[in-house]
Amino acid sequence: MENIIEVLKNAIGEENVIENEPMSKHTTFRIGGNADIFVTPQSTEDIENVIKIAEETNTPYYIIGNGSNLLVKDNGISGIVIQIYKKYSDITIEGNEITVQSGALLSTVAKKAMENSLTGFEFASGIPGTIGGAVCMNAGAYGGEIKDVLISCKVLKNGKIVELNNEQAGFEYRNSRIMAEKMIVLEAVLKLEKGEKEEISSKMKELNSQRNTKQPVEFPSAGSTFKRPEGYFAAKLIDDSGLRGFSVGKAQVSPKHCGFVVKNGGATAEEVLELIDKVTEVG
Repeated sequence: MENIIEVLKNAIGEENVIENEPMSKHTTFRIGGNADIFVTPQSTEDIENVIKIAEETNTPYYIIGNGSNLLVKDNGISGIVIQIYKKYSDITIEGNEITVQSGALLSTVAKKAMENSLTGFEFASGIPGTIGGAVCMNAGAYGGEIKDVLISCKVLKNGKIVELNNEQAGFEYRNSRIMAEKMIVLEAVLKLEKGEKEEISSKMKELNSQRNTKQPVEFPSAGSTFKRPEGYFAAKLIDDSGLRGFSVGKAQVSPKHCGFVVKNGGATAEEVLELIDKVTEVG
């Protein structure tokens, strides 16, 4: 492992490689043991180099963004965690098209769109994730989804950079071909519409107010935890089962929104998983 660390430092810079990094610092759940190696690439070349080194040394690697849809186990992660985030987050706007590196936060992209009087991305302004993760899982909220605004994206597939159009991305509800085939999103091109800055800003504030009122944003979580069964709402089913506020240790079904599992104190990943299992069994 020591040799790999030195190779990584030489390849992408010593400041971008950390040993034994607590993953609780990099997930919105604020839960998780240490990653053996934690790297923060600054360029496409850095990402390619890290993956090449990992594959040549048979070291497992994992891609994360803001860690907002992620639960890391208490014993941590063996191998390399590649965080594509703030150091890989450039945003370029030309006309009504926005080109975004995958580490950019959705909230930042929404703000940039608003500042340039571009509408159509307001739905994503309160989702606490990155463009890369959002494209991968076709993230959405309040009637909008990434598939509605994406023209194309660049991905890393089997060591090669490939460009996919909207259709080729194979978007489904909270899923995509990109996720299924474990591609790594590098960049996305979004097409929005011209609008009025004040109206866009007002809509974003309204949606974020709804989110703050209805969702337990005051507690660490990984967002909505349970997949919606076809024709039903998970939160209602959980509530109807009498599990509102149900806890295992310090992990809790949110009393505010039953679709969320929250960290109510010093919860462990094991407690969260046990809680999810119990809720699923009852459901």
